[in-house]
Amino acid sequence: MFTGLVEIIGQVSEYSTQDTSESGGNGVSITISKAAEILGDCHLGDSIAVNGTCLTVTEFNKDSFKVGVSQETLRKTNLGDLKAGVNVNLERAVTSDVRLGGHVVQGHVDTIATIISRTPDGNSIVFEFELRDKRFINYIVHKGFIAVDGTSLTVVDVDYKLARFKIMMIAHTQTRVVLPQKAIGDSVNIEVDLTGKLIERQIETQLENQLQNEDSALQKLVNRLIDEKIAKLKA
Repeated sequence: MFTGLVEIIGQVSEYSTQDTSESGGNGVSITISKAAEILGDCHLGDSIAVNGTCLTVTEFNKDSFKVGVSQETLRKTNLGDLKAGVNVNLERAVTSDVRLGGHVVQGHVDTIATIISRTPDGNSIVFEFELRDKRFINYIVHKGFIAVDGTSLTVVDVDYKLARFKIMMIAHTQTRVVLPQKAIGDSVNIEVDLTGKLIERQIETQLENQLQNEDSALQKLVNRLIDEKIAKLKA
């Protein structure tokens, strides 16, 4: 679990699509440098969020660490677009003594979004994004939380028809995350607030249980409406 409060900006020093080393696992691996600040207490197998994607450390030294990336992660995120020299947001998994200053972020990216616009507003910047997978707009609400490249941000506007939303980034945050370094047309990783998905599942389960119960209020209502419809057709 993460908080969405980016600790440092690291830099991709190596991106391999066929890493045959033991730590690479004969797959895609990313080595990230300029990360000394968060590696003092690092262990093999630790989780670090890279642009909001929870990845497992397979190798590290004082300044850099390596992670493997599965094909499923490549399909869901923009990590496949990374290359040497690109900066990335980094956050270690939380411990019991960490304050939850952002919101609960799993590091399980739901989809990617494209930067549609960036507009100055005083010393802040308003970013607008369009989701690749439109259905996730249903979990985004005005003044709700969202993780953009692992950064916990507040939604300031939502367009459900176009699957677009906006966030405002204050000056303090602009110097500590990678989003201001990106241009219109670039992609970002999106993780919607888990709360919305949990509520949806609870409602679905409740409805399913009631529909399967002949004595439930919902099933009786459905039966009554069907009977009324049939009666009208016969009249």
